[in-house]
Amino acid sequence: MGQHNEDIGTRKDLVTYRLQTAKSDLKSARILFAAEEFKGANNRAYYAIYHAINAIHGSEGKGYKRHKDAIANFNKYYVKTEIFPRSIGRKISEAEEIRHASDYDDFFLAGKDETERQINTADELIQRVEEYCREQQLL
Repeated sequence: MGQHNEDIGTRKDLVTYRLQTAKSDLKSARILFAAEEFKGANNRAYYAIYHAINAIHGSEGKGYKRHKDAIANFNKYYVKTEIFPRSIGRKISEAEEIRHASDYDDFFLAGKDETERQINTADELIQRVEEYCREQQLL
C-alpha cells in the first residue's frame, strides 16, 4: 500500500513540475510576442504545448524524450479516445509544424496572427491539462 501512495506522490510532483514548466514557456512566449519576436514566441509556445503534453504522460508516470513520441502517444491515448477534443490534436500538429519552420527554415516568416494562434493553443491546452489532472486528483 505504501508503494502505491509513494507512486501517486511522485506522479503529482511530475505533473506539477511539467505544468509549471509549460506555464513558464507560455509566459516567455507572451513576452516575446509583445516584443514582436514571433519566431522565438512560436518556439516557446510549442514548448509550452510539449511540456503540457508531458504533464499528461506524467500522470501515468511516463515520459518521452522524443517529441514525436510524446505527441503521437498523446494523440493515440488522449485525442483519438476523445479525452481531449480532436480540435486540440489538430492545433498541436499545426504548432509542431510552425515551430519546426520557425526554428529550421531560414526563410520562414512568422506572422503575428499565426503566432497568436500558437499562444492560444498553448493556453487552451494548459487549461485543459490542468482540468484533467485535477479530475484525476493529481493536482
